[in-house]
Amino acid sequence: MAEVSLRVDGMSCEGCSKRLQTSLNALEGVQQAQVTLKPGQAVVQYDETQVTVQALKESIEESGFDVLN
Repeated sequence: MAEVSLRVDGMSCEGCSKRLQTSLNALEGVQQAQVTLKPGQAVVQYDETQVTVQALKESIEESGFDVLN
């Protein structure tokens, strides 16, 4: 299992962070995602044989937020 921390921009409330956390946790291969509003970040534990960091970033962007790293 791998872990990545991604800086996320565009979240303005706890509802945003919860929505993004739910979206990331729904991805196949994600073991656990924790999204915090301040600082804006997503820490994701995932199975690298099932999902890539690029797919995680795309999911964040599809949810309406920007990935800063």
